Amino acid sequence: MEDAEQKGEGAPTNAQDLTVFVQNLLEQMQGRFQQMSETIVGRIDEMGSRIDDLEKSINDLMEQVGVDEPPPADAGAAPASAS
Repeated sequence: MEDAEQKGEGAPTNAQDLTVFVQNLLEQMQGRFQQMSETIVGRIDEMGSRIDDLEKSINDLMEQVGVDEPPPADAGAAPASAS
């Protein structure tokens, strides 16, 4: 029985201990989830800002070269022939 106690490192032994153990585990998981969520949102915000900067740089370069805004994707498509 000592091996089980050593492996469990404070594993619950009755219903009340199990309840407390599960509550603590859920709180830890919630904290980690919150931290990961904040990290992800921060990275998404940073990426959005970098995309905005990149778009501005591309537009500035296009102005320097004298290139007009690119046509919309469907404007360059060949018209369908009427049969």
